[in-house]
Amino acid sequence: MCHTRLVHTRLYRNGVLEKEGFPVDEVSDYVGDPDNVVWFDLCSPSPADLGVIGEELGLHELAVEDVLSDHQRPKVDVYDNHLFITVYGVHFDEGRLDPVEVNIFVTGNALVTVRENDHFDIGEVVRRWDDSARMAGHGVTFLLHGLLDYVVDSQFDLVQDLDSQAEALEEALFEDQVVYGRELQRTMYVLRKNTARLRKITMPMREVIGTLLRRDQELVADPVMAPYYEDVYDHVLRVTEWVESIRDMLANVRETRLAQQGFRLNEIMKRVTSWAAIIAVPTMITGFYGQNVPYPGSNQPWGFWLSSILVAVTSVALYTVFKRKDWL
Repeated sequence: MCHTRLVHTRLYRNGVLEKEGFPVDEVSDYVGDPDNVVWFDLCSPSPADLGVIGEELGLHELAVEDVLSDHQRPKVDVYDNHLFITVYGVHFDEGRLDPVEVNIFVTGNALVTVRENDHFDIGEVVRRWDDSARMAGHGVTFLLHGLLDYVVDSQFDLVQDLDSQAEALEEALFEDQVVYGRELQRTMYVLRKNTARLRKITMPMREVIGTLLRRDQELVADPVMAPYYEDVYDHVLRVTEWVESIRDMLANVRETRLAQQGFRLNEIMKRVTSWAAIIAVPTMITGFYGQNVPYPGSNQPWGFWLSSILVAVTSVALYTVFKRKDWL
């Protein structure tokens, strides 16, 4: 849900920002002029609000329906007079990745962003537009690039952080100090979960940007902006490849952890078995000399000393043998 009612709207005319912060109701007054480019943002809108916007901009009913359906796959739907794009921003809730769905309507001179909640920082997108104001003359293509560039860069920063965590986890397996097993397993679980969620929202982005780069669609087919979209596409490829690399690394960490547990179990079993063998021989000797029937050395001092010497000698001998074999 959105906790703020701040209106995010902008009007560009001939590449110059003329107005911002105006009510969404005034959008219909500007979109009729082809020299105008309008952007406005909706945060968790009601179905009624979406219906009004859909009628004003001529949006397809299936696209509007997709906005109301949660957990859409990142995609681009091409309609006769507009594009419908779904992407995901990154947000963490108590250490776990909680992606924020952002739906985008793109018409010839209007860009509409519909955020699932206010965890997606639309203010950062606006700052990027301001930093590249010289490109504003390219209209909707420019606005859409700034938005997608922010989304992909956020995913890129996250994948870098996950890679650092995976490397730290890998190094922790071989530290001399004892690592608590449950804590390590918990860290591995959270990291694998976040990586899996990130993969779901990054892998389809190749198709999203690739569709926008196609020459047969006219809404964002601007030859000047094409290199900028190709740069975003390159970042998407790097993110997806990096995510796959992290998955492989985490799989190796898991296998190494299981191998370590098996090795440590074998070491423990060797030590327990060795000490059991050392204890068993003295037990056998003392048990023999504890019989209630006559035996050699019974009731004689030398019988006691003989049994004591046998216990000491066999114990030391077994300890020496096991120590040399690295069982103790």
